[in-house]
Amino acid sequence: MCRHLGYLGPPVPLRDLLLDPPHALATQAWAPRDMRGGGTVNADGFGLGWWPPGAAGPVRYRSAMPIWSDAALPGLAAATSSGAVLAAVRSATVGMPVTETAAAPFTDGRWLFSHNGVVRGWPSSVAALARGLPVEDLLTLDAPTDAALLWALVRDRLRAGEPPAKAVAAVVTEVAAAAPGSRLNLLLTDGTRLIATTLGHALSLRSGRDATLISSEPLDPGPAWRSVPDGSLVVATATEAEIVPLT
Repeated sequence: MCRHLGYLGPPVPLRDLLLDPPHALATQAWAPRDMRGGGTVNADGFGLGWWPPGAAGPVRYRSAMPIWSDAALPGLAAATSSGAVLAAVRSATVGMPVTETAAAPFTDGRWLFSHNGVVRGWPSSVAALARGLPVEDLLTLDAPTDAALLWALVRDRLRAGEPPAKAVAAVVTEVAAAAPGSRLNLLLTDGTRLIATTLGHALSLRSGRDATLISSEPLDPGPAWRSVPDGSLVVATATEAEIVPLT
């Protein structure tokens, strides 16, 4: 059911998030601790997005291979530092394609987006919601997956001017009503704020004076991590984080 993380704070090498910690994202790919019955490994691709210093928008790197088999990643992660990162490893739902374009993060302009979970009854359960989107958006989905559709639904609200926290919460609420039992941990960032949800899946938060890290599972055993309650919305910057009920 995937694992993801988002970071805002002082620039750090990408390997400090992806590779080096005792339970880094790359470790969560093959040895996750809390998949909640949603598979055993996350071997169906990975992706990362980050903001280079002074850049107006993010750079993205995606692959259909397992994160541990990408020979280029260790060098890239050691040589690249950023103060805003979103990364994910994927466990594909049965019947959905394993392709580079199906891996998060999805992007548009300054936004990066990831989904950790599954939409139950896909695709018929959310067909009515999809009909409300512009046809061009449906024809240009990155992949025919539930995560790509969730991104299209969130993006449509962002383009209409909705605040990001409201847009993400509304999509989770609508999809949960249309497809009961779905797991809807979403993660959205524009490089200055992180918006995350928990619904049916695990999420942890570490927030200090100058950095915030949101991750499906803690990257280390440090005491600063706290579990985000199920059914929550997290709104965070580098210096503060707020957890409120989704509804």
